[in-house]
Amino acid sequence: MPNTAAPAAPRRRPRLRGLAAAATAGAICLSALTACGSDSSSDKAAPSAAAVTADAAPLTVKDPWVKASDSGMTGLFGTLVNTTGAQRTVVSGTTAVAEKTELHEVADVDGKPMMRPKKGGFVIPANAGHELKPGADHIMLMGLTKPVKPGDEVTVTLTLDDGRTVQFTAVAKAFAGGKEDYNSGMTKG
Repeated sequence: MPNTAAPAAPRRRPRLRGLAAAATAGAICLSALTACGSDSSSDKAAPSAAAVTADAAPLTVKDPWVKASDSGMTGLFGTLVNTTGAQRTVVSGTTAVAEKTELHEVADVDGKPMMRPKKGGFVIPANAGHELKPGADHIMLMGLTKPVKPGDEVTVTLTLDDGRTVQFTAVAKAFAGGKEDYNSGMTKG
């Protein structure tokens, strides 16, 4: 007596696999639609087109740190790393711990190191880095809104020449160097 159940099982397997694949694809589409669109006012707003995700960041900041300070101003340092095949320029920055954030350089003025705004911003060649360090290029946090104590984390957002932004966190640490003069009367150019 021939077994007729055996031939039917192989025919069901491809059909079951097809149904399972279709169900999986449908679930993925449904979750994508649910994640992308919601008119609930309690949902967070979607990030703007200029926001940069970690996967697509055109720039990262390696070993960022900020000099601890009780008031006035302080400097932020680290290495800006361009992760793209094209030159990038940092044109500005912001942080909640300072009224004003400026990109600075230290130049020799009459034989004395003098901090001043960096004309044109920080240019980072393709697939390269640009070091920010005391006595050289750095990010100046001016008009501190609160003391920055050793161990504090300071969040900074940098804006690139193409309008994209990059956010990072720098840890504050005590540092006795960086005694350059700041001539607040110098004009930006």
